[in-house]
Amino acid sequence: MNKLTNIGLQKEDSKQMADKLNELLANYHLYYQNLRGFHWNIKGVNFFQLHAKFEELYNSALTQIDAIAERILTIGQQPLHTFSEYIRVATIKEAAGLSTDKETVQATHQNLTVILNLEREILSLAAETGDEGTVALLSEDINEIEKTLWMLNAFLS
Repeated sequence: MNKLTNIGLQKEDSKQMADKLNELLANYHLYYQNLRGFHWNIKGVNFFQLHAKFEELYNSALTQIDAIAERILTIGQQPLHTFSEYIRVATIKEAAGLSTDKETVQATHQNLTVILNLEREILSLAAETGDEGTVALLSEDINEIEKTLWMLNAFLS
């Protein structure tokens, strides 16, 4: 019995990787939906700035969601695809009723911190198992998230 995936990774390692990537996928979906709500409901003096920023962030999140799901498929597994699965698996929670600049930016910062910490954990696992495709996917995203967190911190200070 072949213990390698179609791309030459250990099947057991790929299953473990897919479980963590599905956790990331679920968290990204909750983050994305929170950003949509912030974009729609933001109020106050920073409306124009944040309305545009939240749209930029949710568009970026949507691109990353697709990349994560496709990576899961590439390593021979199946991505989660229902909201009930996302809510069950995600650490990030729905952020209902937020509309001020401080609370939406703080929630975005908290959501991204969850994603960043999870990505660093997955990155370590991917490096240990020789999964360079996942390493590349996450390394680029980690850099973007760190930059965004720096900007959110600047806004909040």
